[in-house]
Amino acid sequence: MDSSQANKSLEEKQRTNVRLVFLGAAGVGKTALIQRFLKDTFEPKHRRTVEELHREEYEVGGVKVTINIMDTSGSYSFPAMRRLSIQKSDAFALVYAVNDPASLEAVKSLRDEILEVKEDKYTPIVVIGNKIDCHHERKVSSEDVLSTVELDWKNSFVEASAKDNVNVLEAFRELLQQAKLPGWLSPALCRRRETFPKDRKTIPPMNKTNSCLIS
Repeated sequence: MDSSQANKSLEEKQRTNVRLVFLGAAGVGKTALIQRFLKDTFEPKHRRTVEELHREEYEVGGVKVTINIMDTSGSYSFPAMRRLSIQKSDAFALVYAVNDPASLEAVKSLRDEILEVKEDKYTPIVVIGNKIDCHHERKVSSEDVLSTVELDWKNSFVEASAKDNVNVLEAFRELLQQAKLPGWLSPALCRRRETFPKDRKTIPPMNKTNSCLIS
């Protein structure tokens, strides 16, 4: 294999192996969003996370796709760990809760840190306003956030509910499209998730070749 073939092979490997990291204040639903996407389940009780890496391999259209999803702590007691996660990741989900204005301020600080660490203002970032199921507790205006995120920051924005399974797939689709996956792979992968029967308690296999959880 000549050098050009080797470089092409490496590029294809990179494009089908992506690392996403979820950042945000404690209790905003980072873990719930990830579990809804991976397992189509929701656990109402909050569980404190330090750092967990979910690694899933899928086969889509004959192409093996590896997605690494880092679930981080909402505590700011681990700055070195957080910076390392930022350095090693391809795309970022910044999560806040629509009933918690302070969590939106945390998102702003985290975005600044990401841009500082990555040294790239075009770093793929999706801001997710979770818990829209808390209709009567909303304290953050979607219009204000949309204006800031899409017009000022030039990033993507979506509101979601891990509890009611609203826009979770859309959020992941946007993350995957902004990461290194080929354009046709990210929607195909999410379509595979969309075909799961809503009334089944167990999820049929997705040709996953490997799956592990590191805590």
